[in-house]
Amino acid sequence: MPARQPLGRWLRESSAGLVTLALVIGAGAGLGAIAFRWLIDSGTRLFSGHADYSIAGGEAHPWLPALGPWFLLLAPVVAGLIYGPLVYRFAPEARGHGVPEVMYAVAERGGRIPLQVSGVKALASALCIGSGGSVGREGPIVQIGSALGSSLGGLARLPESRLRVLVACGAAGGIAATFNAPLAGPFFAMELLLRDFAMESFGAVVLASVTASVVGRAAFGDVAFLDLPAFSLRSPVEYLLFIGLGIVIGACGTLFTRVLYWIEDACDWAWRGPEWLRPAVGGLLLGGLLLLLPEMYGVGYPVLQHAVTGDYLFGFLLLLLFGKILATALTIGIGGSGGVFAPSLFVGAMGGTAFGIAVNAFLPGMTAGPGVYGLIGMGAAFAGAAGAPITAVIVLFELTGEYSIILPLMTAIVIATLTGRALSRDTIYTLKLRRRGIDLDRRPESRGLAGTTVAAAMEALPEPLPGRTHLAEAAHALAVSQRGILPVVGDDGDYHGCVTARAVTEALADDSAAKGTVDGLAELPPLLTRESGIPEALAALSDAPGTGLPVLSAERRLVGWVTHQSILDALHPPAARTHPTREQKGTTEP
Repeated sequence: MPARQPLGRWLRESSAGLVTLALVIGAGAGLGAIAFRWLIDSGTRLFSGHADYSIAGGEAHPWLPALGPWFLLLAPVVAGLIYGPLVYRFAPEARGHGVPEVMYAVAERGGRIPLQVSGVKALASALCIGSGGSVGREGPIVQIGSALGSSLGGLARLPESRLRVLVACGAAGGIAATFNAPLAGPFFAMELLLRDFAMESFGAVVLASVTASVVGRAAFGDVAFLDLPAFSLRSPVEYLLFIGLGIVIGACGTLFTRVLYWIEDACDWAWRGPEWLRPAVGGLLLGGLLLLLPEMYGVGYPVLQHAVTGDYLFGFLLLLLFGKILATALTIGIGGSGGVFAPSLFVGAMGGTAFGIAVNAFLPGMTAGPGVYGLIGMGAAFAGAAGAPITAVIVLFELTGEYSIILPLMTAIVIATLTGRALSRDTIYTLKLRRRGIDLDRRPESRGLAGTTVAAAMEALPEPLPGRTHLAEAAHALAVSQRGILPVVGDDGDYHGCVTARAVTEALADDSAAKGTVDGLAELPPLLTRESGIPEALAALSDAPGTGLPVLSAERRLVGWVTHQSILDALHPPAARTHPTREQKGTTEP
């Protein structure tokens, strides 16, 4: 009878173990989403006296009628006095919008997130949103679910590769349960956190999302978090208008990103007191904004729904658009806690509906209602800000269930994504990390090599082949060099490219080409100069047909050669590798 596999090893190594952990994390994330929604609802009723104050029209708090709407000045201050010290003392990473911190944990820390982040993030975000903070709930639930997944993976002593998957499972489960969006959860986690769609990880993330959705629907019911009317298009000409919509709203998404960090920088510059007090003092500014525009209170989904259904005029829509950008940026800047996904949807809905009103005025018989443009603008704004077109399409499709708008939706979202990338290399999530010196687009194995140049890793240049060299001679030279690739120069010494052993062999096998010269076979590999970075050289070498590549000067003259071995020698000199340390020898001599 075969020996039973230990439980810990089964969880760490088997696919069934990963599936089991994904199901447990999905259930935990679903329960966490229920608790988080309850905390937000309770906080909103406590601080405003209403289920959602954003549509209350500046009414008084029922418990404090003598104050009228002026209680709005006090609510963010009182909440800040509670969650400010909480975040500062127990989990500083719970400040802000959450998703960049999870992206950093996945990319740089092997998926390790402290468990206390879950509780602190839930309380801080619920207090912030409930007291009027103009942020969303998806950032907090991503961080909460991710911390649960990381903690469970840590208890099971999973390797980093699987720990990252469990972090994504928690994030997907939180999104799915909170928004009743079982498709959007996995795509959000895969596109933004893991940044790949490997089969094993995708399966685990989907199972976690489904489990969390089942748990969430048991509490909230199987209803979309927005109740939108059915929409339809009127004319194929509208596709041109949706391209324009993608450009305009994609630019709004980028503007949202820029203003968010401009105001955060301004708050950092202006504040000179203790960090734990910053949310309370800054709460006075937020309260003043809420007095002027109470529609900015909290997440604001009811206001978004009123806009898309056509209840607001063009000018007021623009006021709400810029008001939301300012309110969200101010909430984050003063040290608040909450997400930027919902605000980006809000910005897109206002801008898209205003765009729809404008085109309706000029082409009344050929365009759909403004709400169609507002609905599609929601996805376009998120795509422009976050650079996540797949997630944007899935989210909007799940919100509506309207297949008739899928083609214009995809059109606008792709154009908005391209617009956002043209205006900024960073997204609303990655910009926060780049400001800390973290580049998620760089290959993980090469991030630690930033700052080292090819000049430090060059070796002697092999003898170049003159361009007039016959193929038989070139084959002999390549065989002697054992490099598989050699540089080619003209009679004047100018660099013409490189020739490979494979290209020469194939040419010699062809009788019609066997009498040619290497000049006709020279190819230009990726350009490397003295100033090129080591990560860039490694990327070029990974695709090189031989064992090395030439290094050129600024005048495009050959100055050296670089190989994997020369880079290794530059970073870890042979002497350091060939002489073991005392610890490696197993000695403890002084």
